[in-house]
Amino acid sequence: MKNLWVIFFALIGTLINAQDLKKTAKEIQEEGIELYRSEMASWYGTDVLKANYDKMENVKGYFSYIDGGVPKCIFFSEKSKVLATVAFPANYNPRDAKIDLNERDFTPKELDYFTIRQNANEKVKTDTIFQQYNNTSMNLIPIIDKNNVKKVYAVTGPSVDDIVVFGNDYLISFNDKNKVTNIEKLHKGIIIQAMKQEKMENAISGLHSHVLENHQTITPTDICTLMLYYKFTNWEDYFVVSKDFVSIWRNKTNNLVIIKEKDFKRMAESVEKSDKNNSNKN
Repeated sequence: MKNLWVIFFALIGTLINAQDLKKTAKEIQEEGIELYRSEMASWYGTDVLKANYDKMENVKGYFSYIDGGVPKCIFFSEKSKVLATVAFPANYNPRDAKIDLNERDFTPKELDYFTIRQNANEKVKTDTIFQQYNNTSMNLIPIIDKNNVKKVYAVTGPSVDDIVVFGNDYLISFNDKNKVTNIEKLHKGIIIQAMKQEKMENAISGLHSHVLENHQTITPTDICTLMLYYKFTNWEDYFVVSKDFVSIWRNKTNNLVIIKEKDFKRMAESVEKSDKNNSNKN
């Protein structure tokens, strides 16, 4: 079976060279990885702060962003002052984190991140497009790219163990004045999957489908979720299937390929045929 997977991905490589989907895959992959890096800073930032700061009651919120390649978690007060900054190395080891407890004003860049996050938070509280589910919480991840395009991803995560949550995620877009211009759902609903299914202990891949017309490929939020929870699952590869595309995320290499559904179907038939031929030989 391993040889069949080699054939399968070799065929993908051949098709990708003939498709104009590489650019799309690259953009989604890069944004997904940035979301992951930001979330990792948020995951560990609070632990680092609690271990070094004895006035947690003064902390009213936090956000993370990538500053010159360095993931930082910013903790702020009710008066919108920075109380602490936690910067992480590439390995996100809390013991290697650098913490600055000097109270200060936001930098202009941080003020933009703070403002769009706060404005997004108000929308989550008041706009009926946002859904809430038991045993989950919604995390807000602000992103400002090199072209000063501002957005906040609202991502649902589990508050219980042994599950992975996809879907119930949203993209909130902003203008230059940090005002919300658009809100869109990235999945039709919520998808809850067990990290490891007892009846499928040897399964090496996972899958879910997309039905929204505007989001037929894997989303940056999907990639962020897969990177956060990969070490807890046995998914070496993860597939997102829609009527027009199949997205394949390789967890071991953090690499994304997107192919047309009809090409994927043709490849699957080739692999199945090869599998039958090998079985007949044996």
